[in-house]
Amino acid sequence: MTPELVVQLARRSFETVLILSAPLLVLSIVVGLLVSIFQTVTTINEATLTFVPKIVAVMIGMLIFFPWMMSFMCDFTRHVFGMIATLRH
Repeated sequence: MTPELVVQLARRSFETVLILSAPLLVLSIVVGLLVSIFQTVTTINEATLTFVPKIVAVMIGMLIFFPWMMSFMCDFTRHVFGMIATLRH
């Protein structure tokens, strides 16, 4: 295994993690921002109020994005296994 191959695999792994986590993180940030704006407008200063909407939003996001995430992860896994199969000792 060459150093270039290790670097390529690490880079592709980090890219995959970022791409897979991005939709849920963006959804959580948007919901948190909306709840914060709501709290500011209504002057409700409850710190725990943001957790439930974020959790619900992320769960709904998982239901929506899961098929795409699973297919992306399967493609990545096939690519890694293909690289392993072509390695020579």
